[in-house]
Amino acid sequence: MNETRIEMLPAGTGAELCDLEPVLRSPAWSLFDAAWYLGEYPVAIEQMRAAGLADLETFYRQYGARLGHSPNMFFDEGYYLDTNPDVAALVARGTIPSGFSHYCAEGFHDRAPHWLFSESFYLSSNADISRGVLDRHGLLNGYDHYLTFGDREFRSGHWLFDPMLYRYNKPEEDRSPATAGGSFLQFLTGGCIAGSFGRISWYFDPVWYMATHPDVAGAIAAGGYRCALHHYLTNAQPQDYQPLQWFSEAYYAATYPDVQGAVESGRFRNTYEHFLKHGAEERRRPHADIDLLHYYLSGRVQADLEGGAFRDAFAHWLKHLAAGTLGGIVEPIAELQCKQLFARAAEAMLPQLARDGLDFRVAAGVAPALSVIVVLHNQFALTMMAMASLRANFAGTIELVLVDSGSSDETRHVERHIAGAKLIRFPYNAGFVESCNAALGEVTAPALLYLNNDLLLGINACQRAIDRLFSEPSIAAVGAKCIRTNGQLQEAGSIIWRDGTTYGYLRDADPNIPEANFLRDTDFCSGAFLMFRTALVRQLGGFDDDYRPAYYEEADLCVRLRKAGYRILYDPSVVIQHFEYGSADAAASSRLMLRNHKIFLSKHMDWLRYQHPPRLRNAVHARSPRARSAQRGAASGETGAGVETLRILFIEDRIPLRNLGAGYVRSNDIIHSMAALGHQVSVFPIYKATASPIEIYRDMPETTEVLYERGMEALPGFIDERAGYFDIVWIGRTHNLERLLPILGDASSFLPAHGFVLDTEAIAAPRTAEQNRVLGLPQPYSLDEALKLELACAYFCQKIIAVNAADAALVRRAGHSNVSVLGHLKLPAPTRSTWSQRSGLLFLGAIHDPNSPNHDSLEWFIEQVLPLLDHRLPPGVRFTVAGFVRRGIDLSALGRHPRVDLIGSVDDLEALYNQHRVFIAPTRFAGGIPFKVHEAAAFGLPVVATGLLCTQVGWTDQAEIMNGGTDDPARFADGVLRLYDDPEAWNTVRRGALRRLVHENSQALYLDSLRDILHDMHPGCG
Repeated sequence: MNETRIEMLPAGTGAELCDLEPVLRSPAWSLFDAAWYLGEYPVAIEQMRAAGLADLETFYRQYGARLGHSPNMFFDEGYYLDTNPDVAALVARGTIPSGFSHYCAEGFHDRAPHWLFSESFYLSSNADISRGVLDRHGLLNGYDHYLTFGDREFRSGHWLFDPMLYRYNKPEEDRSPATAGGSFLQFLTGGCIAGSFGRISWYFDPVWYMATHPDVAGAIAAGGYRCALHHYLTNAQPQDYQPLQWFSEAYYAATYPDVQGAVESGRFRNTYEHFLKHGAEERRRPHADIDLLHYYLSGRVQADLEGGAFRDAFAHWLKHLAAGTLGGIVEPIAELQCKQLFARAAEAMLPQLARDGLDFRVAAGVAPALSVIVVLHNQFALTMMAMASLRANFAGTIELVLVDSGSSDETRHVERHIAGAKLIRFPYNAGFVESCNAALGEVTAPALLYLNNDLLLGINACQRAIDRLFSEPSIAAVGAKCIRTNGQLQEAGSIIWRDGTTYGYLRDADPNIPEANFLRDTDFCSGAFLMFRTALVRQLGGFDDDYRPAYYEEADLCVRLRKAGYRILYDPSVVIQHFEYGSADAAASSRLMLRNHKIFLSKHMDWLRYQHPPRLRNAVHARSPRARSAQRGAASGETGAGVETLRILFIEDRIPLRNLGAGYVRSNDIIHSMAALGHQVSVFPIYKATASPIEIYRDMPETTEVLYERGMEALPGFIDERAGYFDIVWIGRTHNLERLLPILGDASSFLPAHGFVLDTEAIAAPRTAEQNRVLGLPQPYSLDEALKLELACAYFCQKIIAVNAADAALVRRAGHSNVSVLGHLKLPAPTRSTWSQRSGLLFLGAIHDPNSPNHDSLEWFIEQVLPLLDHRLPPGVRFTVAGFVRRGIDLSALGRHPRVDLIGSVDDLEALYNQHRVFIAPTRFAGGIPFKVHEAAAFGLPVVATGLLCTQVGWTDQAEIMNGGTDDPARFADGVLRLYDDPEAWNTVRRGALRRLVHENSQALYLDSLRDILHDMHPGCG
C-alpha cells in the first residue's frame, strides 16, 4: 500500500495523527481549507486573535478540532461522531482530539467521512477501483479516488446522489460554478442547497419530503441542517421520515420483520437503508402499491438494468413514473396520416432534386454490378425520393431501367432529372408485368432488382441483398423486410396457401419482434423489393404474361424457381419502408388480385396441394418451406441429397451469449453448429433476456429464431402455438428439464413423440461432493445416490448428452445408456506476442453467483496463492480479473490486494490474451470441461490449473498444461512461477496445448459429432 502522513497534528500532544508513511501528495480530505473554514465558522477569526494565534489552521489544531469543527467541506465532524459512537467516546475521554484525527489515522480504511459519501458503496459500485489502481495513482482510499478522479468521471459516492441528475436538476439558487469540477464538488461548493430543491437521486424526493414533513424547513432555517437530504440522512429519528412518496417505513417494516429486527439491532439506520442496499436488488416491495418483482419481469426492465442504465428496478420505476411513461401504451398513428406525411416528405425534397438531379450514368466499358427495373405511373415526387434513396444506398454501378407506363405528370420528363437511366415509354398504362418484361431486354448486370417507386431503402439494402443472393448457388431470389409508413410490418416474407391465396407473414406486427428477424427460406417476397439472379429470370422468360397488368406475377415467378430446385430467401437485414399502393388504386388492385388468383391456382395446382391450408394458426408452419439439401443440391452440386432440415427448439436458462461464460459459450457453439448443418433453430430462454436485441443478434446465427422476449411462463402457450412444428426439443442443463417436466408432459401431444434431448452441460454430483469436501461441509448423499437423484428426470429424453467421456460414464452409472458425448468447439487462434513481450497473470471467467466455482477459485487464489507470489514476482506484475459479473455481486473485497485489477467484461479478448503471460485457472470444484482452459490455450496463453481441471481436460502436466495440484497453494504458486520465469517451459506448454486443440476440438470433428447425434434422433437428417 502506498501510504501518506496526514499533515495536521493536534497541538501540544507531540503525537502524529496517524502512523502513515509520507508520499508526494495528500488526499483532499486531509487538507485544511482556511477559506472554507472561515466561511463555515466566521467567529473563528475573532477567537483566533483572542487566543493570540497567527493563522486559522493553528487555531483549528489547538481549539477548533475540540469544538467539533470540520477542517474542510469533505469531512463532516458532527456526522462522523454521530455515526461512530466508539470514536465519539474516545473524543469525550480526551484520548483523541477529534473524529477527524481518528479518520486520518485509521477510519479512512472503511468508515464514511461525510453524510453523502460511503466508502463501501463507492468501492462495491466501482469494481475497477482496486487496491492496485489506488497504489498506482498514489491514492489512500476510495474517497481519495472519488475526490481526485471519480467525481469528475460522473461516478457516484452515495445511493442518494446521482451526479447526472444533479447537473440536470441543479436549481438556480445553487451558485456553484459549472467549472468547479465534478458534481459532488459543485454540490458542496453550492452549500448543498440543491438537496432541498430538486431530484438529485431517484431514491429521494426533496420537494415531496419538505411538503410532507413541514418541520424540516424550520430545522434547516434554524441552521441545524444544510438541506432536506442532509436532514433525512442525519436526523435523530430516521424511521419517522419517509424519503419519497413510494417508500413506506411502516409497510416495509411490517412486511419484512427480519429487516425491522436488523434496524433495531443497529445494523441499519432505518428500513430504507436496507432496501437501498439489499431490498431493491431482491425486488422486495417498497410500498403496498408497488409489486417490484412483477415490474422487473415486465417489458424491457431487465435489459435496461443489465445495460447499466439503472441500478435496480425501483429506480427504473421511479424514472418512468416521473416521465409519465410508466405502463403507458403508445397509440399507433393512423396509416392514412403516415402516408400523407410520407408523401409530403417526398414533395419537400423536390426543389433540391430539381437543382442537383440524380446521376446513374455508367462509364463506357464498365459492367454494372446491379440492374434495377422501376415501373413508373405518375407519383413523380415519390419516384424522385425513391431514386434518390437508391442512388445513396449503393455505391456500385447501377444500370437503371425506368419504364414510364402512361404517366401524365412530371414523370413524362423524368430524364431531365435523372441522368444515365435507360428509358422505356408506353403511351398507355401498361401495368407492371408488361413493363418489366419490356425492360428485361435492357438488363446486363448479374443481379436484377425489381423496385417499386414508392419506398425508401434501409442502410446498405442493395449490397446486403447482392451478397446474400450470390452467397450460395442455390439461391435464386432475395426479398426484404417491408415496413409500412405507420411503422408496422407489411410482410416478413410471404406465404402461399393451399388454395392459392397469399399472406404477408406478420402483417401489422412490430418489425422488431424475434419472428421477423432471422434469415429463412420463404415461398415468395413482395415485388416492392425483390432481387433475382438475372440469368434465371431470363431462363424462365421473366414474368408470365398471363398475369397482366399486375399481381401474382412475383409469386408465380418464385414458385417456378422453387419447382426448378432453387431457394427464395427472406433477409431481415434488407429493410425497406414502403408507401404501399402508392402508384395504384387499392380497389382496382383487389379486383386484379381476385382475377389473377384463379390463373395462379390453375397453373400450380400440382404444387399447391402440398402447401398448408389457409389458417393463421398455420402461418408459423408455412412461413418457411420444409427444406431438404436435395433442393439446394440441384443448383449447387451439394452432396447429401434427401437430407432433411430439422426444426429444433433449443431451451436454455438464458439466451446463450458468449460473454456469459459458464457453459453458455458451449450452448452458443451448439446453436451455431446446428445452423451450419442447415437446421432451423428456435432458441427459447427460461428467463426472459436481459441483454439488448443488438447484443443478441450480434452473437447468434442469422438463421436462428431467438425468442428473447419470452420466458418460462410463456412456454405452454408457445408450445400450443407451435403444435406439431418441432422435430427435436433440445433442453440445456438438467435442472431445466426437471422444472419443465410438468409443462412438457401436459403438452406432449403438441411435441415430437421421440425427439427430446437432455444436454447435461455438466454433471453436478461430483462437483457438489468436491465443493462440500473443500468447504468442509457434510456429504448428504453417496455419489451413486446423488447421480440417480440428479438424473431422475432424464427418463423423459431419448438422448442424453455429456460434455466428456468421464461425465458420460457417470450418466451410465446412474442407469442411462442412451448417452453421447459433445464437448467444446475451440479453434486455435494464438496471439502473436512472445514470452518476453508479455506481462501479468490473467483470470477470465463469469461469476453468476457468490458461491460459484469461479468466485471460490478467485478467493482461494488471492488469499492463499497470491501472498506466496508477492516476494517472488517483480513488483509490476499484475493479476487481472476479467469476465461477466452478475449485478449485485460485490467483488470489491477481492480488489483490496495491491496486485489485483478487476476489469469486468471485455469485448476484445484477443488483446487481453495477447498482453498477459500466464493464465490462472484455480478452480477447486466444477463439473464438465473447463472452457476457459480451452479458450486461453487457443489464444496461445499457457495455463496453470488445479489438478481437477487437468483431469477434466485430460492434458499432461508440463506438456500441455501446468498442474497446480489440489488445494496446494505452494505447488500452484510454483507452477505460476515456472511458466512466468521460464520461456522454454512457457513455449513447450503453449505449443502442446495448441496441438491438443487441433486434434480434439476442431470444427469438423464437432460438426460430425453433432450430426451423428441428430441422425440418431432422426435418421433422415444429416
